[in-house]
Amino acid sequence: MSSHITVRDDDYVIDQNWSAYTADDHAIWDFLYRRQVGILKDRADPAMLRGLETLNLNRGGIPNFEQINIELRARTGFEVVAVPGLVPDEVFFNHLANRRFPAGQFIRTRQQLDYLQEPDIFHDVFGHVPLLTDPVFANYMEAYGKGGLRAMKFGRLKNLAALYWYTVEFGLIETPQGVRIYGAGISSSKDESIFAIEDASPNRIRFDLERVMRTNYRIDDFQQTYFVIRSYDDLFRATVDTDFAPLYASLADGETHPADAILPSDSIVTAGTQAYAKAKSSA
Repeated sequence: MSSHITVRDDDYVIDQNWSAYTADDHAIWDFLYRRQVGILKDRADPAMLRGLETLNLNRGGIPNFEQINIELRARTGFEVVAVPGLVPDEVFFNHLANRRFPAGQFIRTRQQLDYLQEPDIFHDVFGHVPLLTDPVFANYMEAYGKGGLRAMKFGRLKNLAALYWYTVEFGLIETPQGVRIYGAGISSSKDESIFAIEDASPNRIRFDLERVMRTNYRIDDFQQTYFVIRSYDDLFRATVDTDFAPLYASLADGETHPADAILPSDSIVTAGTQAYAKAKSSA
């Protein structure tokens, strides 16, 4: 792709420059799409799979934001905007608060098919955007953005980052068919899509807002803990019905939990079923 990028000073938005993608860029998207859809068929939340179909992300090649935004705006009022990479926290929160999802516009190389550190267009669009067609999840993302702008005043961005990490990026959800994937960090990863659902080693813990916000996380390996929500409505209500001022005051003690910890108060969710039980203190 062309390296020329013009950034709007106020929000870091750039032109997707769709015409600059090469045939190989499009082929990489098509390969990744086919591979992930095959893996996610029985592992992802049906709402995510419906979103892929709604936005027609398999029409061939890298999606054009102008095209997918027509359907996305009609569904939930969200739109995707291209940014040159990671953006400052305030810019990111402001985009979400105004129903804009900032997405990278570059795509990984063939040498990075299985992993790259910085999120590319496949992670952002395949992983994140389908669920923005769900009205309740879209409301959660807007609420998160507004909450992020407030959190900056309290100095609790680390805690809020943990909430995003363990929900939007690496969240699991209960469905009638069992525990399924909705987090983009999982759904865009070939290996973690299988690991998160089928491996016996990670903890799968019932979502609790403060518990999540106190939990450390890893960026260099599969997650050692996943938090499981009952529904997007429960996630949204936990966000908008909570008075974050006293919660931030409580979090100010700085206590955090290791990424692999199981606490006596945790409820463990059994992957593949809706059953869960109180964790034993000796776990």
